[in-house]
Amino acid sequence: MLRAVHIAAAIVLFASPAAAVAPGEVGAAANAQPKMLRDVAIEQKLDTQLPLHVPFRDETGKERPLGSFFRDKPVILALVYYECPMLCTLVLNGLTSALKTISLSVGQEFDIITVSFDPEEGPELAAAKKQNYLERYRRMSAESGWHFLTGEASSIDQLTEAVGFGYEYDPEIDEFAHGAAIVVLTPEGRIARYFYGVEYPPRDLRLGIVEAGQGTIGNAVDQLLLYCYRYDPATGAYTPIVMNIVRLGGAVTVIALAVSILVMWRRDRRGNPPGGRASHGASGLSGSGGRRTLAAEPSLAGAMKSGQSQ
Repeated sequence: MLRAVHIAAAIVLFASPAAAVAPGEVGAAANAQPKMLRDVAIEQKLDTQLPLHVPFRDETGKERPLGSFFRDKPVILALVYYECPMLCTLVLNGLTSALKTISLSVGQEFDIITVSFDPEEGPELAAAKKQNYLERYRRMSAESGWHFLTGEASSIDQLTEAVGFGYEYDPEIDEFAHGAAIVVLTPEGRIARYFYGVEYPPRDLRLGIVEAGQGTIGNAVDQLLLYCYRYDPATGAYTPIVMNIVRLGGAVTVIALAVSILVMWRRDRRGNPPGGRASHGASGLSGSGGRRTLAAEPSLAGAMKSGQSQ
């Protein structure tokens, strides 16, 4: 019963943007939270460089520096622990569901690094988790682009500190209290965006990946959306930029009017071309009419003379 209460409380508290703490608000948020949860908020550290030199083990057990998992692509970082009974699974399920609806693919346009913050977990759990989510995602490119890592406490501490990800072990239930979020990183390993909760709007996630790619991925539609939407750190979502939308609407209206005028002008020219068949036809009728008028003139003159003689 106690475990269920703790899990429910964690989901309610951490599956919303309210669990995030913007820079400068850490002290106020800590005072407002229960004692057990004071150290588990997510503090935004946008543009912070991750410690790419720290070692982690991949799902095969090979130890590599974190930087070796970056391949000149944007990266989504998910901090979880593999034996988490609920919240971490919801995070990874929500991420997978969102990624399945967008055309960008793991292993092609971007990569994912999932890291366990439990130092007691090892490569066996990581490998099983990877297999599970590869089967859910069902895109072959993810095999080389989605990594599930484990590491020593020192490496985990350096990474979570850089990200601003707080967590706390609760010995009463033998579980971790932690937040729910994913982080989008640039190809150089700098923090670009945070997305909170356990469900991630596909449009926002795609825009975050494209923006972190710094022009290396995406299309013209993505760039247009980025012109109209701006990332809001307070909510971890993209919100409309009203003025840019108005400007874009005005530009589209002007272009549409210009195209309409051009089409109408060209149609008019085709219907009445200078010196064309229509002009010749009019000239022919005038000539014909002229001949009929000349033919009628003698009769008129004769009638006038006859009247005068009478």
